Amino acid sequence: MLTFLQQPWPWYIAGPLIGLTVPALLILGNKTFGISSSLRHICASCIPANISYFKYDWKNEAWNLFFVFGIFLGGLITAQLFTDPNPVEVAPALAEELAGYGIVDYDNLVPEDILNWQSLFTLKGFFLMVVGGFLVGFGTRYAGGCTSGHAIMGLSNLQWPSLIATVCFMIGGFILANLILPLILSL
Repeated sequence: MLTFLQQPWPWYIAGPLIGLTVPALLILGNKTFGISSSLRHICASCIPANISYFKYDWKNEAWNLFFVFGIFLGGLITAQLFTDPNPVEVAPALAEELAGYGIVDYDNLVPEDILNWQSLFTLKGFFLMVVGGFLVGFGTRYAGGCTSGHAIMGLSNLQWPSLIATVCFMIGGFILANLILPLILSL
């Protein structure tokens, strides 16, 4: 059982489990799935500012904070108890391409060759971590939700704006991965 938990779950197990989250939330409490709104709830509960965006009854959404805390706690438990000690498997063609950019360490889920405190102060690290983080936050706010909210919850509810947002997420991801990321990694 421990070996099963240490490996990535196949799509036919993980996909339905994620998919069943949507009807479970709707049936059990008429709640919608999404992660990005939890930051607004945290700010509304902790910041006593007179900002209209944070003036609402965040206590009605406290379940979302518990949900996000459960994700955080599950990540901690998994990292401590179920971590696979083997290096991350990368396809040989991809490993060869990444080696051209100086990325050769696959001991962790995120290559430390590009995401570490030292590279934060380089041009490449600044683009990957600071600019990338800003664009993710801005895009989430501009789209009215994150990929989990739109692609999982919105599409299952047949919401037209979620379809548009998900298509834009995918197009942006393809453009970034194939055109922009190689430019940034070559800096």
